[in-house]
Amino acid sequence: MNKTKRKIFETSMKLFAEKGYDATSIEDITATVGVAKGTLYYHFSSKEEIFNFLIEEGVKLLQNSVDIKTAKLENYIDKLKAVILIQIKIVNKYEDFITILLGQFYGKESRNKMCQKYIYEYIDKIEKIVEDGIRAGQIKNGSAKVIASEIYALIASTLVYKMRNQENVEIIKLYKEFESTIIEGIKQK
Repeated sequence: MNKTKRKIFETSMKLFAEKGYDATSIEDITATVGVAKGTLYYHFSSKEEIFNFLIEEGVKLLQNSVDIKTAKLENYIDKLKAVILIQIKIVNKYEDFITILLGQFYGKESRNKMCQKYIYEYIDKIEKIVEDGIRAGQIKNGSAKVIASEIYALIASTLVYKMRNQENVEIIKLYKEFESTIIEGIKQK
């Protein structure tokens, strides 16, 4: 991604997170970036294309991180611990992206449906780990759908925690809290 496209991307992400998608105009983006509309349209055909690119890139980062880290692990509890740690790190580093993703989850417009699709695909990935862990006897019997949704919901919990405290998250401290409440609750005894 060249310098101008990256600047448009980063500025759009910040504006979408701060003002919301609907309240952010192409003029807001070009004025903040300091480029003409023609330059923006050279890189992106519309505000919707910027949004789609932003969501696709962010979700790809999250899913790739989870795939790489969990592929190395044999134990399903360790895989879920890795998922939780990655989620905390993503929220901490990419708060604007998570704010947009969660903020656009509800609704019936195409961008809402796209966010829902990506979130459901991600939760399905967690659900598969949980199902495999239940079959392997490492995770206690229960609804894999519920457990996966709970683990995904830690993204929102982390964001709320970070916003309430208005500071950077102490990643390991928060991870240890989630580990003791969530992971200990699903382990097969």
